[in-house]
Amino acid sequence: MTEAVLPPERALLSRRQVLTGVLMASAAAVAAVRKPNIRVNYLGNHDLEDVVPKRIGRWNFVTNSGLVIPPNDQLQLALYSQLLTRVYSDGNNSIELLIAYSAAETGFLQVHRPEFCYTAAGYQLSDFALHKVQMPSAHSLTANTLTASRDASTEKLLYWVRIGDHIPHSWAQQKLIFAEDNLRRLIPDAALIRISTVGLADPQALATIDEFTREMIASVSAPLRRVFVA
Repeated sequence: MTEAVLPPERALLSRRQVLTGVLMASAAAVAAVRKPNIRVNYLGNHDLEDVVPKRIGRWNFVTNSGLVIPPNDQLQLALYSQLLTRVYSDGNNSIELLIAYSAAETGFLQVHRPEFCYTAAGYQLSDFALHKVQMPSAHSLTANTLTASRDASTEKLLYWVRIGDHIPHSWAQQKLIFAEDNLRRLIPDAALIRISTVGLADPQALATIDEFTREMIASVSAPLRRVFVA
Protein backbone atom coordinates (compact mmCIF):
# COMPACT_ATOMS: atom_id res chain seq x y z
CA MET A 1 0.00 0.00 0.00
CA THR A 2 1.53 3.29 -1.06
CA GLU A 3 1.20 6.56 0.92
CA ALA A 4 -0.50 9.49 -0.75
CA VAL A 5 1.92 12.21 -1.78
CA LEU A 6 0.68 15.80 -1.62
CA PRO A 7 1.40 18.03 -4.60
CA PRO A 8 4.22 20.55 -3.83
CA GLU A 9 1.81 23.51 -3.63
CA ARG A 10 -0.51 21.61 -1.24
CA ALA A 11 2.42 20.57 0.95
CA LEU A 12 3.67 24.19 1.08
CA LEU A 13 0.19 25.42 2.00
CA SER A 14 -0.09 22.81 4.72
CA ARG A 15 3.26 23.82 6.24
CA ARG A 16 2.22 27.48 6.15
CA GLN A 17 -1.02 26.66 7.96
CA VAL A 18 0.84 24.75 10.63
CA LEU A 19 3.36 27.59 11.07
CA THR A 20 0.58 30.18 11.23
CA GLY A 21 -1.24 28.12 13.82
CA VAL A 22 1.89 27.78 15.94
CA LEU A 23 2.57 31.52 15.78
CA MET A 24 -1.01 32.37 16.73
CA ALA A 25 -0.93 29.94 19.63
CA SER A 26 2.37 31.39 20.82
CA ALA A 27 1.05 34.94 20.63
CA ALA A 28 -2.04 33.94 22.59
CA ALA A 29 0.12 32.27 25.23
CA VAL A 30 2.33 35.35 25.57
CA ALA A 31 -0.72 37.60 25.79
CA ALA A 32 -2.19 35.42 28.52
CA VAL A 33 1.04 35.46 30.50
CA ARG A 34 1.41 39.25 30.13
CA LYS A 35 -2.23 40.05 30.83
CA PRO A 36 -2.46 42.74 33.55
CA ASN A 37 -3.60 41.11 36.78
CA ILE A 38 -2.02 43.16 39.61
CA ARG A 39 -4.57 45.70 40.80
CA VAL A 40 -3.49 49.03 42.24
CA ASN A 41 -6.27 50.51 44.36
CA TYR A 42 -5.04 53.18 46.75
CA LEU A 43 -8.53 54.20 47.87
CA GLY A 44 -9.49 50.66 48.86
CA ASN A 45 -12.92 50.46 50.46
CA HIS A 46 -12.92 54.10 51.57
CA ASP A 47 -15.55 56.59 50.45
CA LEU A 48 -14.34 59.94 49.10
CA GLU A 49 -17.15 61.62 51.05
CA ASP A 50 -15.49 60.44 54.26
CA VAL A 51 -11.86 60.85 53.14
CA VAL A 52 -12.13 64.55 52.21
CA PRO A 53 -13.21 66.70 55.19
CA LYS A 54 -15.91 69.33 54.92
CA ARG A 55 -13.67 71.90 56.55
CA ILE A 56 -10.37 72.49 54.76
CA GLY A 57 -8.17 75.23 56.20
CA ARG A 58 -10.27 78.41 56.27
CA TRP A 59 -12.88 77.00 53.88
CA ASN A 60 -16.15 75.35 54.85
CA PHE A 61 -18.37 73.10 52.74
CA VAL A 62 -21.35 74.92 51.21
CA THR A 63 -22.99 72.71 48.57
CA ASN A 64 -22.51 69.75 46.23
CA SER A 65 -24.07 71.43 43.19
CA GLY A 66 -23.14 74.11 40.68
CA LEU A 67 -19.94 72.59 39.27
CA VAL A 68 -19.22 71.85 35.64
CA ILE A 69 -19.13 68.05 35.35
CA PRO A 70 -18.60 65.72 32.37
CA PRO A 71 -21.72 64.94 30.33
CA ASN A 72 -23.46 61.68 31.23
CA ASP A 73 -22.09 59.87 28.16
CA GLN A 74 -18.52 60.81 29.14
CA LEU A 75 -19.13 59.71 32.74
CA GLN A 76 -20.36 56.33 31.52
CA LEU A 77 -17.32 55.91 29.28
CA ALA A 78 -14.98 56.92 32.06
CA LEU A 79 -16.20 54.16 34.37
CA TYR A 80 -15.60 56.28 37.45
CA SER A 81 -15.98 54.39 40.71
CA GLN A 82 -16.68 57.57 42.67
CA LEU A 83 -17.32 61.22 41.83
CA LEU A 84 -17.09 63.90 44.54
CA THR A 85 -18.26 67.47 43.85
CA ARG A 86 -18.15 70.21 46.47
CA VAL A 87 -18.17 73.98 46.79
CA TYR A 88 -16.30 75.50 49.73
CA SER A 89 -16.29 79.11 50.93
CA ASP A 90 -14.26 81.21 53.38
CA GLY A 91 -16.99 83.84 53.50
CA ASN A 92 -15.46 85.90 50.70
CA ASN A 93 -14.37 83.56 47.91
CA SER A 94 -15.55 80.15 46.81
CA ILE A 95 -13.52 77.13 45.81
CA GLU A 96 -14.96 74.39 43.61
CA LEU A 97 -13.57 70.87 44.08
CA LEU A 98 -14.15 67.87 41.85
CA ILE A 99 -12.53 64.49 42.43
CA ALA A 100 -13.20 61.61 40.06
CA TYR A 101 -11.80 58.24 41.07
CA SER A 102 -11.56 55.09 38.97
CA ALA A 103 -10.44 51.60 39.93
CA ALA A 104 -11.17 49.65 36.75
CA GLU A 105 -11.13 45.87 37.25
CA THR A 106 -10.76 45.21 33.54
CA GLY A 107 -7.57 47.17 32.97
CA PHE A 108 -9.50 49.66 30.81
CA LEU A 109 -9.25 53.18 32.09
CA GLN A 110 -10.57 56.43 30.70
CA VAL A 111 -10.07 59.70 32.54
CA HIS A 112 -11.71 62.78 31.03
CA ARG A 113 -9.61 65.87 31.54
CA PRO A 114 -11.43 69.21 32.12
CA GLU A 115 -10.71 70.40 28.58
CA PHE A 116 -13.44 68.03 27.36
CA CYS A 117 -16.26 68.78 29.81
CA TYR A 118 -15.72 72.57 29.84
CA THR A 119 -15.69 72.73 26.05
CA ALA A 120 -18.86 70.62 25.98
CA ALA A 121 -20.46 73.11 28.41
CA GLY A 122 -19.74 76.00 26.03
CA TYR A 123 -16.67 77.53 27.69
CA GLN A 124 -13.78 79.12 25.82
CA LEU A 125 -10.45 77.86 27.14
CA SER A 126 -7.16 79.76 27.29
CA ASP A 127 -3.95 80.28 29.28
CA PHE A 128 -2.91 76.62 29.29
CA ALA A 129 0.19 76.18 31.44
CA LEU A 130 1.96 73.92 33.90
CA HIS A 131 2.00 75.26 37.44
CA LYS A 132 4.06 74.10 40.41
CA VAL A 133 2.33 74.00 43.79
CA GLN A 134 4.78 74.03 46.67
CA MET A 135 3.68 71.53 49.29
CA PRO A 136 4.39 71.82 53.03
CA SER A 137 7.28 69.36 52.66
CA ALA A 138 10.18 69.88 50.29
CA HIS A 139 8.12 68.26 47.54
CA SER A 140 6.09 70.13 44.96
CA LEU A 141 3.15 69.17 42.79
CA THR A 142 3.18 70.10 39.10
CA ALA A 143 -0.35 70.50 37.79
CA ASN A 144 -2.14 71.86 34.75
CA THR A 145 -3.81 75.26 34.81
CA LEU A 146 -6.19 76.95 32.39
CA THR A 147 -8.81 79.68 32.22
CA ALA A 148 -12.41 78.92 31.25
CA SER A 149 -14.63 81.80 30.09
CA ARG A 150 -18.32 81.90 29.21
CA ASP A 151 -20.44 85.04 28.98
CA ALA A 152 -19.31 87.24 31.89
CA SER A 153 -17.94 84.36 33.97
CA THR A 154 -14.21 83.58 34.20
CA GLU A 155 -13.03 80.52 36.08
CA LYS A 156 -9.41 79.65 36.89
CA LEU A 157 -8.74 75.94 37.09
CA LEU A 158 -5.91 73.84 38.42
CA TYR A 159 -6.05 70.08 37.91
CA TRP A 160 -3.95 66.98 37.80
CA VAL A 161 -4.45 63.32 36.97
CA ARG A 162 -2.82 60.58 38.98
CA ILE A 163 -2.52 57.18 37.32
CA GLY A 164 -0.91 54.59 39.57
CA ASP A 165 2.29 56.22 40.79
CA HIS A 166 2.47 58.80 38.00
CA ILE A 167 1.05 62.26 37.26
CA PRO A 168 0.91 62.74 33.48
CA HIS A 169 0.52 66.29 32.17
CA SER A 170 -1.06 65.53 28.80
CA TRP A 171 -3.51 63.14 27.19
CA ALA A 172 -0.66 61.43 25.33
CA GLN A 173 1.38 60.93 28.53
CA GLN A 174 -1.73 59.59 30.23
CA LYS A 175 -2.18 56.92 27.55
CA LEU A 176 1.53 56.04 27.52
CA ILE A 177 1.74 55.63 31.30
CA PHE A 178 -1.32 53.41 31.35
CA ALA A 179 0.14 51.25 28.57
CA GLU A 180 3.49 50.98 30.37
CA ASP A 181 1.77 49.92 33.60
CA ASN A 182 -0.19 47.30 31.68
CA LEU A 183 3.07 45.89 30.29
CA ARG A 184 4.20 45.53 33.91
CA ARG A 185 0.95 43.60 34.48
CA LEU A 186 -0.43 46.43 36.61
CA ILE A 187 -4.04 47.59 36.52
CA PRO A 188 -3.60 51.12 37.93
CA ASP A 189 -6.27 53.13 39.64
CA ALA A 190 -6.65 56.79 38.73
CA ALA A 191 -7.84 60.05 40.21
CA LEU A 192 -8.66 63.36 38.58
CA ILE A 193 -8.48 66.28 41.01
CA ARG A 194 -9.82 69.63 39.81
CA ILE A 195 -9.80 72.80 41.93
CA SER A 196 -11.12 76.12 40.65
CA THR A 197 -12.35 79.56 41.63
CA VAL A 198 -14.50 82.11 39.83
CA GLY A 199 -14.08 85.86 39.47
CA LEU A 200 -10.53 86.39 40.77
CA ALA A 201 -7.64 87.78 38.74
CA ASP A 202 -4.94 85.29 37.82
CA PRO A 203 -2.32 85.94 40.53
CA GLN A 204 -4.89 85.96 43.34
CA ALA A 205 -6.82 83.03 41.85
CA LEU A 206 -3.72 80.83 41.65
CA ALA A 207 -2.54 81.84 45.12
CA THR A 208 -5.96 80.95 46.55
CA ILE A 209 -6.07 77.62 44.70
CA ASP A 210 -2.52 76.79 45.80
CA GLU A 211 -3.42 77.40 49.43
CA PHE A 212 -6.54 75.24 49.20
CA THR A 213 -4.58 72.46 47.48
CA ARG A 214 -1.98 72.38 50.26
CA GLU A 215 -4.63 72.43 52.96
CA MET A 216 -6.66 69.70 51.28
CA ILE A 217 -3.72 67.30 50.95
CA ALA A 218 -2.67 68.02 54.55
CA SER A 219 -6.22 67.42 55.80
CA VAL A 220 -6.30 63.84 54.46
CA SER A 221 -4.87 61.07 56.63
CA ALA A 222 -1.29 60.22 55.63
CA PRO A 223 -1.99 56.67 54.32
CA LEU A 224 -4.65 58.02 51.93
CA ARG A 225 -2.71 60.96 50.52
CA ARG A 226 -1.37 58.74 47.75
CA VAL A 227 -4.93 58.64 46.42
CA PHE A 228 -4.33 62.24 45.37
CA VAL A 229 -0.59 62.55 44.81
CA ALA A 230 1.84 59.94 43.54
